[in-house]
Amino acid sequence: MKNYAFGIDVGGTTVKMGLFTTAGEMVNKWEIPTNTADGAVHILDDIEKAMRDELASRNISMDDVEGVGIGIPGPVDKDGVVNKCVNLGWGVTPLREKMEAKLGVKVRVGNDANVAALGECWMGGGKGFNDIVMLTLGTGVGGGVVIDGKLVVGVGGSAGEIGHIKVDYDETESCNCGGKGCLEYYASATGIARMAKRMRPSFKGVTSLDATEGIAKDVFDGAKAGDEFCLSVADKACNILGKAIANLASVTDPGAFVIGGGVSKAGPILTDAVEKYYKQYAFHACSSAKIVIATLGNDAGMYGCVKLLLD
Repeated sequence: MKNYAFGIDVGGTTVKMGLFTTAGEMVNKWEIPTNTADGAVHILDDIEKAMRDELASRNISMDDVEGVGIGIPGPVDKDGVVNKCVNLGWGVTPLREKMEAKLGVKVRVGNDANVAALGECWMGGGKGFNDIVMLTLGTGVGGGVVIDGKLVVGVGGSAGEIGHIKVDYDETESCNCGGKGCLEYYASATGIARMAKRMRPSFKGVTSLDATEGIAKDVFDGAKAGDEFCLSVADKACNILGKAIANLASVTDPGAFVIGGGVSKAGPILTDAVEKYYKQYAFHACSSAKIVIATLGNDAGMYGCVKLLLD
């Protein structure tokens, strides 16, 4: 095993880059803009240049680099082929093959939410558990499944699309994916804000939410302060989440569910309620999973990319 590895988390706005030791220690991290001009053809060249510049600044040879792990915001199959990436404007792209030709080292590629789950399992909130399911509650709901320390990828690279599990078959409005009744529509940050707006007309009392922007953070802040309406919105969101992960547990039986993303900053008021409903709905033999908060934040993807490479 060589001494160093790179973890590269490609986003629609920035590319997060990390140089690591192969023992899992982050040596340095930085970001470069995601250049989406001309069909995003410059991204790979920009990543290569940034990597080589970092190595040169530290007098490290590429010969001392085990390889590169890359996370992409789209489905990626087991051969490192990106099956279209809307955020980057890519079609079907053999990314692993392209980057190995550029760099001359081993490259592994995964979906960004999946590798974040792998990172949390390796060095974050899921450390100590060999089997986890991660849910990232942000603008949408992402996720990843790690079983026996390995990512579950699926045939087309779409395993772990937890946000698009159906939780309400009577929903009439569409999710961003085009479907209806997706978990993301209710349990994401935008979904919680949407639920609050929907529920407000039927609540006749006074709520602190009326004096705020009505975002998910406002809902949980109000709930912590004992606001009756905010408590009801938060409870509904946690109920839906609890049901969803109870169903996931019947398939995966993980040791822990790791919750990340902006909504996770609500802390125990979120995890305690989700755990309550999870235990209520879960099959008895898989009802003991822990509900924990992710700890790596925006670095999870980079850690996961390195772990993907090392595996």
